[in-house]
Amino acid sequence: MRFVLIAALALAVISVTGCTRWSMNHHLNNAYSAYDRGNCEQVTLELSKVERASRARPYVWPEVSMMRGLCLERQKLFVDAAQTYQFIIASYPQSEYAFRARARLETLQSLGHYPLRSAAVVRPTRF
Repeated sequence: MRFVLIAALALAVISVTGCTRWSMNHHLNNAYSAYDRGNCEQVTLELSKVERASRARPYVWPEVSMMRGLCLERQKLFVDAAQTYQFIIASYPQSEYAFRARARLETLQSLGHYPLRSAAVVRPTRF
C-alpha cells in the first residue's frame, strides 16, 4: 500500500512539472501563431502567460523578449522595440537572440526609425 501511495505522489509531482512546461510551450506556440496573424495584442497576452509559467526556466526569456520587440516594431513603436533589443543584448549577450537583436537594431537605424547614438547627441551652438 505504501508503494502505491509513493508512486502516486511521484506521478503527481512529475505531471505537475510537465504541465507547467506544456503550458509554457502551448502559450509560446500561441504567441507565434498570433504574430503570424498580425494580432500583437494576443501575442502580448500569450507572452505574459509564458513569463508566468517560465519563472524556473530562464532559457526562454530572451525568446520572449525578442517576440515582444518584434510586436512593438509591428505596432510602429520603434523606440520601445529598440530598447527591448538593447535589453536582450545587455542581458543575454551570448544568445542567438542577442545576434538577432543587433540585426534588428541595425535595420531600424538604416530605415531611419531609430537614430544612431552619435546623431542623438545635440551639441549647443556658439553665438
